[in-house]
Amino acid sequence: MTLFDTIVMVDWSSGNDTGPSPRKDAIWVGVSRNGQTEEPVYLRNRQLAEKWLVSLLTQEQSSGRRVLVGFDFPFGYPAGFAKALTGSSDPLMIWDWFEERIVDTPKGNNRFDLAGKVNLGLGDGKGPFWFNGLRREIVGLPRTKTGYVNPFPDRRKAEELAKGTFTCWQMGGAGAVAGQVMSGLPVLARLRRQFDVAVWPFQTLDKAVTFVEIWPSLTVGPAPDGWIKDAWQVTETTKQIAALSSDRLAVMLAVDAPEEGWIFGLGFEAELTAPPLRNDCFALPQGVHWTPVNEALTLLQERLTPVAKIETARAETGLGRIAAAAIVANRANPPLPNTAVDGYGFAGGRGRGAHSLPLLRGRAAAGDAPGVVPDGHAIRVLTGAALPEGVDTVVLQEDVVHVAGEIRFSGPVKTGANTRQAGEDVIQGQTIVEPGRRLTAADLAIMAATGLRDIELRKPLKVGILSTGDELVDAGEDAVAGQIYDANRPMLAALVTAFGHEPVDLGRVPDDRGVLRRRLNAACASVDAFLTSGGASAGDEDHVSALLQEVGALSLWRIAIKPGRPLALGIWQGVPVFGLPGNPVAAMICTLIFARPAMEILAGGRWSEPQGFQVPAGFSKSKKAGRREYLRARMRDGKVEVFASEGSGRISGLAWAEGLVELPEPAGDIKIGDLVRYIPYRSFGL
Repeated sequence: MTLFDTIVMVDWSSGNDTGPSPRKDAIWVGVSRNGQTEEPVYLRNRQLAEKWLVSLLTQEQSSGRRVLVGFDFPFGYPAGFAKALTGSSDPLMIWDWFEERIVDTPKGNNRFDLAGKVNLGLGDGKGPFWFNGLRREIVGLPRTKTGYVNPFPDRRKAEELAKGTFTCWQMGGAGAVAGQVMSGLPVLARLRRQFDVAVWPFQTLDKAVTFVEIWPSLTVGPAPDGWIKDAWQVTETTKQIAALSSDRLAVMLAVDAPEEGWIFGLGFEAELTAPPLRNDCFALPQGVHWTPVNEALTLLQERLTPVAKIETARAETGLGRIAAAAIVANRANPPLPNTAVDGYGFAGGRGRGAHSLPLLRGRAAAGDAPGVVPDGHAIRVLTGAALPEGVDTVVLQEDVVHVAGEIRFSGPVKTGANTRQAGEDVIQGQTIVEPGRRLTAADLAIMAATGLRDIELRKPLKVGILSTGDELVDAGEDAVAGQIYDANRPMLAALVTAFGHEPVDLGRVPDDRGVLRRRLNAACASVDAFLTSGGASAGDEDHVSALLQEVGALSLWRIAIKPGRPLALGIWQGVPVFGLPGNPVAAMICTLIFARPAMEILAGGRWSEPQGFQVPAGFSKSKKAGRREYLRARMRDGKVEVFASEGSGRISGLAWAEGLVELPEPAGDIKIGDLVRYIPYRSFGL
């Protein structure tokens, strides 16, 4: 179940009525209902904005939808102000205090005068508020910061972390927010009284409506040509939040800032700014009818972006998971200089000839706290022990003899011999895992060695697997004449698992477009991608491609490949769809060649090319020009042999094979002993 059905983001303004024509410095609102983002709404003044919000919340409430509403001004002030102003540390008391005193009209309000009165009461007329934007003087409100004295912190903790933000005490000037706070909080106070509202992060979020503080510039860049900045920012912020899973949204809302408030998304900027997939991301260039394999792969690599969500998890659970961010060593490895051998440690090297040093009592073993060794003395050291202070060189115990409390050995011995330096493996702060890497056992070892416990990981990509066709029945069911058992779903589920993703069995649907639509709609909230088989071409019963065509999100790729050719690619309610051929052999090969690397990108990983090898052919073949061919193959006696039949209905050939022979597009006559490219199944992760 989703946390919120409707997302509303509001860019507020404390300025005067801007007129009927949409323009900057007005109030703009972005709206997304059930994952569908609407055109931004222009509101020329605060009074119209309040009426519009009342109407929207009334409509959403009557429809039973939960609403998240964001406003781009602070919900609280630096610590201590609420208590000084209202007698209570509850920041919501400030809301009511302003609501009782602000007089607001479309052409102006009394916010500057109120700021002066607050200054006279709390700061002897010298602060905390400053900047008078009116022509007349206001007692208690400095025009500039000259002589300004603030009895409270200048910024909240959120503003200290969010670079580029303005202090909430500045009443005017470019970027100032204090006026928005004074004119906006009274509106929020009235909305709270009228609707069932929870205010984040001050209250438990168990109401029909939740108010959050936003700062669109945190995650939204400059507006494209033709867009008004405020309209662009609320629209993009709405899309970013609407794209979050319920689990991830809950993580971002888990903030403890009970007095000052917080900016939604602060600390999660990289995740929120990940570009969403567009409906046209699979579009082919004009005039393209047959797409070469390499071109198809390049287009997928360039246009796909991660969709898998991010979570914080224990490092030891990361095997096979994808790193969502660079993983940095918490401390050096080794953390201290240590000995690489059992022997005797002392300071400085020794030249040729005989040497003797008095031996201290005791020893240094692995796990011991480093002690101190006086100059000219030696101490017994065991492998892995931190070097005591005064030791930088170790001589092997096999090269030492004991005589009357001394050790004797022959040189030369270089300074630093048989020791490991601190950080010679990894230094503190060094990136040990790049984002997009699937973690191995070795990665877990170096993370543990450098003290890492919690890391950011991509959640496993959830891939919905769906078969289409009236002719299909599941194995074990009664099959009447004309029906076949569905081999694709179990095969695709196994492939998805082998690739490191999580298969979600969506069953099978008949050749009924309405049933297919409902099945896809029902699954959108629980999967990150769809992998369908059948119905991907352009025939009367090819409902996958037809349905994607209806919503304007289809690109039917006719790829110059054998077996295969039709590959329906599109976006269904923001979820990418890979429509595979219905033939199991073609479905598997298209999955290996196209869907596998594409899904790895969607999962947050790296694009990967399967490793192939030039090996002698154990077969002969005359190949026609035009398509790249993949033959089911296996290695025997130093040569690669291919399955006896190239028929794409021969599923047994997939099990017989241990890999694929890839033959390029040009025509060619292959003779026994010629070198051909062989790709083992293991190169695909199988």
